[in-house]
Formats: sequence, structure tokens, C-alpha cells
Amino acid sequence: MTDNLDNEADGGTSPRRTSLSDKVYEALRGRIMRGDYGANEKLPAEKDLSLKFGVSRPVLRVALERLRDERLIYSRQGAGNFVRIKRETALGYTPVETIADIQRCYEFRLTVETDAAALAALRCNDAVLAEMERALHLLSDATGQQLHREDADFAFHQSVAQATNNQYYEETLKALRAHIYVGMKLHGETLMSDGAWALEEVLAEHRAIYTAIRERAPDAARAAMRVHIEHSRERLFGGGLFDLSL
Repeated sequence: MTDNLDNEADGGTSPRRTSLSDKVYEALRGRIMRGDYGANEKLPAEKDLSLKFGVSRPVLRVALERLRDERLIYSRQGAGNFVRIKRETALGYTPVETIADIQRCYEFRLTVETDAAALAALRCNDAVLAEMERALHLLSDATGQQLHREDADFAFHQSVAQATNNQYYEETLKALRAHIYVGMKLHGETLMSDGAWALEEVLAEHRAIYTAIRERAPDAARAAMRVHIEHSRERLFGGGLFDLSL
């Protein structure tokens, strides 16, 4: 019996293939972080995981490669994939359960990612700027197709955190990945229902952040990131923010 993933055809467009590998990645990552697969435990064989999730081996391998890149799993030649020992310092957040939790996530991002953008402008190098450019190209291509790609959106924000040269920003964003994805997915659905102009607006916001970082302008980078996150929240919630007072 396969897990509850969309059984999209493997021969579709690039955004659909990426979306499917994202789902496998998120499912496996969630199980590792919950402890369903313990430290140093071998993951099921690729053929078994492919059947379990109802995906092709190439799609599964993209998800596994991302887990290796994040150092959540490692491979032994001829033996398979194994879970790494969890670090005691790993961050963990309770799952998103309500719309108010999405608002809280935006609120937290406004404190973390704005300062991260300012530090990125002070500390970035050509390599990480190239990562931002790659994410921007993906966002631009998706916008031309009137699509929103959460993977490219998150990759851009992750590259900004990486540019701080401060692992606490980068690890915090990684720990919040699933939470941020919920907001990004709902935001993307709102954008596509609003039309091409809304997608273009979001692309322009990302470009403004990139430009400020590339030009080593920390105040402008901080302001551009704040504008982007606030606008994202406004597009999603309209004027209906919750009162989060105790």
C-alpha cells in the first residue's frame, strides 16, 4: 500500500516532478525527525520506498540526495542509506495546526529573516550570490508559466540565511522548513488566483532583496526582506490577522 502522495506521472513538466520529489522528501524528513527511523538505522531499500510512496526511482533519489545534503542520512556503498545520529542541539518546533500558527510563523520570520538579510549584505560571497541567482531564475521561469514554486522560494530564503555565515540562522530556517512551506503553499495558491500581476510582484520583491544584498546595502536588504514577508502575510490574510494576545 502506498503512502498518501499524489500519484503524478513521472513524465510531466519539471514543476510537477519537483513537486512530487518534494513530497517524498518532506515525508521521509518528517519520519526521521520524529524518530520513526532511529539513529544509524538503515532506511528501507530504494525499491521498497519507491513502492511505498508510489514514485519512480529517479524521483525517490532526488529526495534522498536532499536528505544527504542536509546530513540527515548517509550512504554505505553496497549497503544502502542510514540515518545519522541526531545532534542534541537540533532544533524542533511543534507542527503547524491552525491558521494562527501560520501567522505566528510569519511573525517569527519578520524578526529572524530581516536581520539575516542585513548580515547577508555584509558577508555574502560570489558563491552564495550564485545560489540566490539560481533560485531567482527558477522563480522567474515559474512566473512566466503563471506558477508558484515553493521549492525555489524556500531555496532563495535559505541562500540568504547561508550568506550570513552564521549557522544559527541557517539551522533555524531548516528547522522551520515544513512550517514555512505551509504558508508558502497557501500564499502561492492566493497568487495564482489573483493572476500574473501578483506573481510578478512577488518576483520583484525577491529581486529587490537580491539586489540590496549584492550591492552590500544592509539597511536596504533588511527593509526589502521586511516588505516581502509583510506583503506575503497581507496577501494571505488580507486584513484579518488574529489577535494573539494571551
